[in-house]
Amino acid sequence: MTMAPQAALPPRAAVAPRAAPAGHPFAELRDTAAVVGVGYHPFSKRSGLSPLAMAASAVLAAVEDAGLAPADLDGVATHHLNDSAGPHELAAALGLRGITWSHEELGGGSKAPALVGHAAAALHTGQATHVVVYRSLNGRSGHRMGGTGGGAPITRPDTLFQVPYGLVSPSQVYALSARMHMDRFGTTEEHLGQVALAQRCFAADNERAVMRGPLTMREYLSSRLVTEPLRLLDCCLETDGACALVLTTTPRARDLRHRPVTVRAWASAFGPDGFGHGAADLTTSSSALVARTLWARAGIGPADVDVAELYDAFTIAVLLQLEDYGFCGRGEAGPFVAGGVTAPGGRLPVNTHGGFLSEGYVHGINHIAEAVSQLRGDAGARQVPGCEVALSTAQPGFPTGISSAVLLRRQP
Repeated sequence: MTMAPQAALPPRAAVAPRAAPAGHPFAELRDTAAVVGVGYHPFSKRSGLSPLAMAASAVLAAVEDAGLAPADLDGVATHHLNDSAGPHELAAALGLRGITWSHEELGGGSKAPALVGHAAAALHTGQATHVVVYRSLNGRSGHRMGGTGGGAPITRPDTLFQVPYGLVSPSQVYALSARMHMDRFGTTEEHLGQVALAQRCFAADNERAVMRGPLTMREYLSSRLVTEPLRLLDCCLETDGACALVLTTTPRARDLRHRPVTVRAWASAFGPDGFGHGAADLTTSSSALVARTLWARAGIGPADVDVAELYDAFTIAVLLQLEDYGFCGRGEAGPFVAGGVTAPGGRLPVNTHGGFLSEGYVHGINHIAEAVSQLRGDAGARQVPGCEVALSTAQPGFPTGISSAVLLRRQP
């Protein structure tokens, strides 16, 4: 890694966690479940496979990584946009006969951390002993990019009220947020560019990343505008691929191959979305609601986080979440990233695998998988030294209004 902090690091914002009251119902769930396996099917522009085949590939890799056998799985969970294989299809393909718990949600970027939380709760309550959570899609060669694979795209009930005014894509919603942030706080294109540059630097050390070549600010500013002020390099990749996680109870995890990475806490929230519903201020998001609940449930705060894997469908989403989760003050995220805080060698490394901007896009499961690798200490050249607590987030509420997050912790 060659990218270093460019300036003296500013002091971390003094944001104290909201302490959970005595007898808080969530306290007994802390660290009771652990992620014990991680698996991928390679990210690419054209997989040549069905989402079911890629899901099976990633799940088998995660089971192997955990030191388990497919027959050990008795829980299956996923989320999708009518573009993937459901739990029953996966179970049939892998010959899983003893499934006692399954969970399937319709949704894209808002669901992955919440799904891990649901799996942790199922394990804690004895509904399952080993759960796999996965996401698989042909995001590049399928219908999302005009191909022939996958199912039909999702339509929103309020589309008829948006399309006549030209608001038809997530990039437009995030562009409105970026413009408002710029006008209100003085955020610049270069601040957005620093997000892309830092993540590309991490991706250079990630063999899974689709985009690993060096990126300069000149190249970033020269990339074409997609929806002003967002450029091509502000937007995430669209990729084919899959990713899977295996979870079990913490006591069982201690007998398996890797150091346990426990689920400290998770949270989800529904707030104003980017298309309407009273969202007058697009410089904050549903992440602020998630953060308040998450820190209360975890009993720790942003100052305790060593690495953050923040949903980065667009660069502005990273800036919003840095503020909403309390890593810096309102309007301060631009200078925060420009100071090198989130880059390799910075105090709060963000998206250490390259994120959606450079590694690949499978709606967030790969963010959680990277957090696990960092906490296990097996992230190779991009490893963050002494990493003990990691945050992974979902989309910050745009355009659906729904968001979630999970906080993971390394066990001794």
